[in-house]
Amino acid sequence: MATGLFTVSCTSDFDKINSEYTPGLGDEQLNADFGQLVSSMKLMQRGLVHYNLGVYQLQQNLNADMFSGYFSTSNPFNGNNFNSTYFMMDNWNERIMITQLEDILNKKDIFKAVMEKTYPGYNFDKSLAIMDIIKVVSSLKVSDAHGPVIYSKFNKPNSDGSTDFDSQADAYHFFIADLTNAITVLQNANIAVEDKSVIKSADVFFGGDTVKWMKFANSLKFRIAMRMRYAAPVDSKKFAEEALASPVGLIENNTDNALINYGTPSPIGGVIYDWGDCRSGAPLLAYLNGFKDPRISAYAFKATDPAAAGQYIGIRQGIDLKGDKTFYVNYSVPLADAAGGAYFAPGNQNGKGKIFTAAETWFLKAEAALFGYTGAGDAKSNYEMGVRTSMDEWGKSADYNAYINDATSVEQAYTDPKNAVNNIPAGNSMLSTVTIKWNEADNPERKLERLMTQKWLALYPDGSEAWAEQRRTGYPILFKNVLNSSQGNIDTDKMVRRIPIATKYRNNNPVGYQKAASTLGGPDIGSTKLWWDKKL
Repeated sequence: MATGLFTVSCTSDFDKINSEYTPGLGDEQLNADFGQLVSSMKLMQRGLVHYNLGVYQLQQNLNADMFSGYFSTSNPFNGNNFNSTYFMMDNWNERIMITQLEDILNKKDIFKAVMEKTYPGYNFDKSLAIMDIIKVVSSLKVSDAHGPVIYSKFNKPNSDGSTDFDSQADAYHFFIADLTNAITVLQNANIAVEDKSVIKSADVFFGGDTVKWMKFANSLKFRIAMRMRYAAPVDSKKFAEEALASPVGLIENNTDNALINYGTPSPIGGVIYDWGDCRSGAPLLAYLNGFKDPRISAYAFKATDPAAAGQYIGIRQGIDLKGDKTFYVNYSVPLADAAGGAYFAPGNQNGKGKIFTAAETWFLKAEAALFGYTGAGDAKSNYEMGVRTSMDEWGKSADYNAYINDATSVEQAYTDPKNAVNNIPAGNSMLSTVTIKWNEADNPERKLERLMTQKWLALYPDGSEAWAEQRRTGYPILFKNVLNSSQGNIDTDKMVRRIPIATKYRNNNPVGYQKAASTLGGPDIGSTKLWWDKKL
């Protein structure tokens, strides 16, 4: 029953937490500590791209990160029948919802319980607004993986014990409403001393700067509005134009980037460098090589495999890994060495998780301008600013002018020197012919491919967002699987469209699950399109 999934674990935590505090303590001690409030808020943020290596690997790396084209693996998990070959690993994929419900949404309920019992009369409305923003980020990731998502009814079981999912369409509107409300709360300049103390101690994004949280929330609203463009064009335009007109602004400068500062090594760094389970994806390096993109040295190391030594070469998704983790392990190793400090790199002790950066805003504005949204500005100018801002993010500003004026370079053909079956020669339909320089004479679809391809390059290493945008628009063009172990559940040509809801959430909440499944518009399998996936 749903109550066993959510409320019992939450209640047991409340008992433990409340036993650590004695109501009636003096104001001096209360204001000096707020330990459990700070802890809950920190854990919510650090769980978005989970700080634990094993959790992160299942939460995102072995699904969205791989499907996005950014990453691949040399490890033939489960006899080479796993997510990469479209054999959906149910016991892996359940972690997507576990993280959202138990590690993030539940933490806000714990915060509220401690606040109400231990600190009655104290005002933490700004902290609660920030936690609502975090809830949206987490739940958006889950919805973009599965479709239906437990959000508005979390910890609110029905009389029969079931818990309702929100359809993706409903969830998106709840996300917009909650972000809009959070911005309103944060716009109020009055902030209680206690609230300010908690935010300052707990904020691993902006160090307690609520102005930056407002920009973050508004930028997320813009992202969500544009994701709706094909499914709900009227709402998309309305909400995007609200975000564009909002006085709180958007993340348009890299100094405002929304990055999780772990204070420890990055979880993906551990999966890459300690475990050797993650390598660069073939499409990513094919584009970077073909475009002569200077970011390539910030995104990956050259291969050390004797068959490809000195090349930037990724592993193609869904191939025969020869039953041996070491066969491809010395192809290019991922890196994320940004100008402001590495997000992950060998030996890096202060990793960062990328949630939203300024380049994304400019590409969102470029798309909005391309399709006539009021306040979006000029598509070409926004596109070029998106590329420039990404180059700045990765310390490649000096190369911008030559890059943005390149009207001839295209994606590189892919040659696997260890298995020619995986080759993708020039002229193959899996290779894009789009170039870099903006061409005003191109039709809107060609312009969209150009800006979405550059947006995808700029979103790195956020595989969750990159996979969502690639499915929504069809760009960039990615390599299709060689092997397909889905037993007919996923079309190789159409590629994986979503991740089925895991058995845990089917069996423990059968009534709620059946209602959720009925909103999909098709069976709960990897080929059923999400609500916003209307273009192709």
